[in-house]
Amino acid sequence: MADRLTISLDGMGGDHAPDIVVTGAAIARERLPNAYFLLYGDEARLRPLVEAQPLLSGCVEIRHTDKAISNDDKPSAALRNGKQSSMRLAIDAVKAGEASCAVSAGNTGALMAMAMFGLRTLPGIDRPAICSVLPTMRGESCMLDLGANVECGAENLVQFAVMGEVFARTVLGLAKPTIGLLNIGVEDLKGKEEVKTAANTIRNSNLPIEFKGFVEGDDISKGTVDVIVTDGFTGNVALKTVEGTSKLISTFIRETFQSSLLAKIGYLFASRSIDKLRLRLDPRRYNGAVFLGLNGIVVKSHGGTDGIGFANAIGVAADMAVHGFIDAMKADFESLQADSQAVREAAAQ
Repeated sequence: MADRLTISLDGMGGDHAPDIVVTGAAIARERLPNAYFLLYGDEARLRPLVEAQPLLSGCVEIRHTDKAISNDDKPSAALRNGKQSSMRLAIDAVKAGEASCAVSAGNTGALMAMAMFGLRTLPGIDRPAICSVLPTMRGESCMLDLGANVECGAENLVQFAVMGEVFARTVLGLAKPTIGLLNIGVEDLKGKEEVKTAANTIRNSNLPIEFKGFVEGDDISKGTVDVIVTDGFTGNVALKTVEGTSKLISTFIRETFQSSLLAKIGYLFASRSIDKLRLRLDPRRYNGAVFLGLNGIVVKSHGGTDGIGFANAIGVAADMAVHGFIDAMKADFESLQADSQAVREAAAQ
């Protein structure tokens, strides 16, 4: 098939692999009828699971390897010893052009190290960033970096802004996504020097970015902007806080409706609304963190997810491939480099 979308999967990555990987592929196939999967892992374990899924008939090629990266493997050890692992081979398929994208629920550090080593970064990008979609009062927004870079300079933050803008356009389908830099206040004088410098750089560039300036922590859930840019340390703390708050709310609601017989009766009347709330807060809907900035598409699924969550991670990877994410990223960074060069030349005169 000329329009076939080939996706490579790390069949052995994740807490509940390989079951959730195969189940996720089958669920994703319903949405992506042209998808074809290269499934890497232990064939003896994968074959029966694939054959039990009618939706995967004729659209999966199992490529056997008995090596897998564990959650305890350090990135350096994974690079040295994991060349024939299911994770590395899935990434190598993207590098070789056999697959348009790769998805893994395995060790995050190892996946990032292998992806960087195998695919390298795009021209103009110093460091890749982890980006994910979050639910907000307005719908959805994306935030980066979520942990790949603990410390970031102003130039890194500018690059993250460009990467996030392209991601929002291609994956969220926003024609003109708004960008904000996460800060301790919205005033221009507040924040670290690199954050203020990044803001000035974006404002003075010719990039077609809808920059809204600084945003604060409560703007994340408000959905004040479509793309929230920050360093990896702050982003990871913010993400875990959002996830923890979501679990806290769910726990409080459950305890409230179990507190008395009258509350249980009340739940019967409110069950449909509660189900809608549970769906909006379901982390599986937003599963799929993307390593932006690489010369290839790699998506990290949460290690503890189920088949539905893994299918959503596959969907994110597919959207990026179908909508030409890498080409759009290259074009935007060519503009950024040209603009930076013009600024340097003007300053030298």
